[in-house]
Amino acid sequence: MNNDIFPCLWYDGDAKESAEFYCNIFDGKITADTPVVMNVDLFGQKLMLLNGGPQFKKNASVSFMVICETEDEVQRYWDQLMEGGMALMALDSYSWSKKYGWLKDKYDVTWQLFLGEKQSDQKIIPTLMFFHENNGKAMEAMELYTKTFPNSKIGNILKYGEGSEGHPITEPAENIQHAHFEIDTYSFFCMDNSYDHQFDFNEGISMVVMTDDQEQTDKYWNTLTSDGGRESMCGWLKDKYGFSWQIVPKRLIKLMSDADQEKAGKVVQAMMKMQKIVIQDLEDAYNS
Repeated sequence: MNNDIFPCLWYDGDAKESAEFYCNIFDGKITADTPVVMNVDLFGQKLMLLNGGPQFKKNASVSFMVICETEDEVQRYWDQLMEGGMALMALDSYSWSKKYGWLKDKYDVTWQLFLGEKQSDQKIIPTLMFFHENNGKAMEAMELYTKTFPNSKIGNILKYGEGSEGHPITEPAENIQHAHFEIDTYSFFCMDNSYDHQFDFNEGISMVVMTDDQEQTDKYWNTLTSDGGRESMCGWLKDKYGFSWQIVPKRLIKLMSDADQEKAGKVVQAMMKMQKIVIQDLEDAYNS
């Protein structure tokens, strides 16, 4: 399981409560517990929950598909996640799954519960929805992401023109109804959608990529911010589709975690002034 790539969910003070909620439902464990950052392990996968403030709200442009092995498992997760939540697609039998449902939980995280076979050992799969000006660009995005990262590939692709039995076709036939891809062995799903949703990609859900060195950091940063992407602060960026990434050198985490709090504090202060993270500048701050 590649835990150098993992989702980050944005919260306004309730990250710990949410972490406990998910660990209880999915039999997970909390692996980091600070006022700002909570890390959880669910099925061997890392998720980061960030108390960032009121600026951003999570939405269904990124949902989490949970691949379940039995109908009872689907039902159990559905019942617990629906506590204070709302159904987006009723839990029912569909052409693509004998038992499937899509819901938003009380923390605004959206989940797709799917009875089916796992394509890898990854049980929770982030699912990106391309709509508004991005509608029809899911294929292009998969190509960009798989070219940017090593050990990447595009897997099964179902287009609307191929898989709309029993459904009125409201999407262009070439658009992607469902596709699987991997970046550095980490699995994603994606889809195109022409519905006029009242939301879009934002910082509420981002992907963190931990890098080994400055060369890797520069490569990912420069590729993802090119051709319409945008740099933000503290290692955050938006790619050309508006999807948010955090490109984080592993060295930053090590320096910020130093037992010498004064040195660690200097590293944090230096990082706060950066857009792309520059490891040498962090080392200079640490040694100053």
